[in-house]
Amino acid sequence: MPIEDEFQVSGTNDKALFTLKLHRGEGMALIAINWKTGEPSLDFVGFAIEYQEPGGSKFFALKNRLSFPGNTGISENLKLSTRLSPIQKFRWVHFPRNAEMPGEFIYRVSPVFMNNLGELSYGDYQEAAIALQRETYPGFLNVAFTRGFVASQAFVDNYDKYGPISTLLPSKAKLGLTFKPTHPKTTEALSWMGFEARSAIIEVLTKAINDPKAKVDVIAYDLNVPDVVDLLEQLGKKLRLIIDNDGAHGKTDSAEKQAEDRLTVSALEVKRQHMGKLQHNKTIIVNSPTLKLVVCGSTNFSWRGFYVQNNNAIVLTGKTPVKLFQAAFNQYWASNKAADFGASAPAQWHPLGIKDVHASVSFSPHAADNSVLDSIGSDIATTKSSLFYSMAFLAQTSGPVRKALTDVTLNEHIFVYGISDKKAGGFELLTPDGNYAPVSPASLEKDVPEPFKSEPTGGGGTRMHHKFVVIDFNLPTARVYMGSYNFSFAADGTNGENLLLIKNRKIAVSYMIEALRIFDHYEFRVAQKDAKKARKKLNLQPAPQNPDILPWWKEDYTDPIKIKDRLLFA
Repeated sequence: MPIEDEFQVSGTNDKALFTLKLHRGEGMALIAINWKTGEPSLDFVGFAIEYQEPGGSKFFALKNRLSFPGNTGISENLKLSTRLSPIQKFRWVHFPRNAEMPGEFIYRVSPVFMNNLGELSYGDYQEAAIALQRETYPGFLNVAFTRGFVASQAFVDNYDKYGPISTLLPSKAKLGLTFKPTHPKTTEALSWMGFEARSAIIEVLTKAINDPKAKVDVIAYDLNVPDVVDLLEQLGKKLRLIIDNDGAHGKTDSAEKQAEDRLTVSALEVKRQHMGKLQHNKTIIVNSPTLKLVVCGSTNFSWRGFYVQNNNAIVLTGKTPVKLFQAAFNQYWASNKAADFGASAPAQWHPLGIKDVHASVSFSPHAADNSVLDSIGSDIATTKSSLFYSMAFLAQTSGPVRKALTDVTLNEHIFVYGISDKKAGGFELLTPDGNYAPVSPASLEKDVPEPFKSEPTGGGGTRMHHKFVVIDFNLPTARVYMGSYNFSFAADGTNGENLLLIKNRKIAVSYMIEALRIFDHYEFRVAQKDAKKARKKLNLQPAPQNPDILPWWKEDYTDPIKIKDRLLFA
């Protein structure tokens, strides 16, 4: 089981009828499979997937929510094992329970066959081992995501049955700092919902509190989650803080005003600001002789940012990131006008100086002569192989990035998956073998097919809040744009924003998997919601018993999009 590199690994069993490739994600793994020669046989009914934890001695089967019809007389727990209810897909994203464990996870995948009596048998398996350590580049850079799936069967199974979503989340943002969750599994549920992004942000602030020489600069757009405000209060005079005051944030009853009142007492300095429109950064800068950390990305320090939305955060370690983000903070503090900031050095691109990672940062608002919007659009237009994106507010966004996404989506030679916070007009498919239009968040609320259950939405407001683009993850030129930047005219020339350009395949793969798992999650829900006749029950498809019935895998070998999908990852 040789390791091709540290983030992609392949199985090597020549006897197996299929190939296996594992891709490392952040707290997750993408398992990609492809038949070696031609099409599978008609009796092939899916894949059994098992995994072993680092240092373990036993394999555990992944679970499948779907099972074969009439599969009675078997305990529910055993029936959902992929040994008996195989995965009828050529790829799967898995979240191991202990993904942060050091060492390699071993995945074992076996083809499953069914005879005309409904009996199952198994072919030669493929195995591969991959490390899923928590930090992307330990000591230098860590990519972290929120779970973002309140609207999911996992949330329903684990937490919804113990209490409604209203016992976990406040009904309004302005109530955030006084809201007390009453859900009996609050601690476990919030940890699950916030996933690694929440824990990474809390960890950075905790380290700053424990370092007596630390100085901390924070810029917050939304600021209504007690976890963060309590920690900011504990920083005392170590803290300088900028809080957005645009729109609802500037009202006297807003959580941001409540946070300002509390932190003005404890912090060194607190400033309210909205630049040309929004002070939209979500950054933390920690600087001491022994601690140099930066947090940036899309994750607002709010209930929705941590616990409802799909968000990402990057933690950077080192002198150069701190120097660059601190320079931007100081410029924001001194510049209340967009034009003043746009003429300053932080509005240019600057290398972050991170070992093994070619990354640069630029801050908004930009002036006309250092705008980056056109160059991003031009870069997207050069996509050679694949494009993945997850963009809040795409439906409301016009300009060069939107145009480039549209053009690349309609290129039948490029694989494209995209997610927007709502349906984005202008992405209708013009060719039968084109790419999918972007999906948007949806939940199973009515006409829910068995064995699924109704899902909560986490209240009104945006659920998909990412801002990232992944270009050619599978090529040496792989790159990611990410940050608080919404790829719009306002994000470029009006708002306070951060934007990173990262040229690194390991990080590109992480963001690709994140886009893929969101796309898969919501594509099914959107299809169910939009169907003229929603499906009432879902089952696995048995082996066809007559030639008029197509096998489950047939679309993967006839639909142009699914063919590209099957080949790209495996």
